[in-house]
Amino acid sequence: MKLYCLSGHPTLPCNVLKFKSTTIMLDCGLDTTSVLNFLPLPLVHSSRLSKLPGWVSKDGTVNLEKELKECAGRVFVDSQPEFCLPERELLDLSTIDVILISNYHCMMALPYITEHTGFTGTVYATEPTLQIGRLLMEELVNFMERVPKAQSATCWKNKEIQRYVDSVSTSFLLFFFLLSL
Repeated sequence: MKLYCLSGHPTLPCNVLKFKSTTIMLDCGLDTTSVLNFLPLPLVHSSRLSKLPGWVSKDGTVNLEKELKECAGRVFVDSQPEFCLPERELLDLSTIDVILISNYHCMMALPYITEHTGFTGTVYATEPTLQIGRLLMEELVNFMERVPKAQSATCWKNKEIQRYVDSVSTSFLLFFFLLSL
């Protein structure tokens, strides 16, 4: 028997249990904490957000003014937010036979797994879990489509640049959202 943990987030599990010839995924949570590194998506144009200075490294060697913005000493990505999918390198997700979903928060990565990994197994969840999870996913997609960013940043994904992008606390993000209104 082998147990793989595909999520680094303690409250959004994604575990895979292999026993003999059966592979079972226990939940498939989507880690959304990465969005704390992105500028907020305001529903109404915010002049404060648009006037934030672009980021240039202190020595001037790295210039990502179009992708990174600085606010209160922190660096944020100015792009459509991206989420952390479950780890894909540990095992082939197409070999999963069954996915068991325990609650609606732990099914947010399910569309990725069922549509982009070759998964052909069965998904089990209660009807209320499916209904609430579907509503949560639709709401997330609707919000992301209502407030599209003109650009899609990619250079910030470079390992050398990522060390400048700080993880921020929820309280700071709440303050930042209020500031942008």
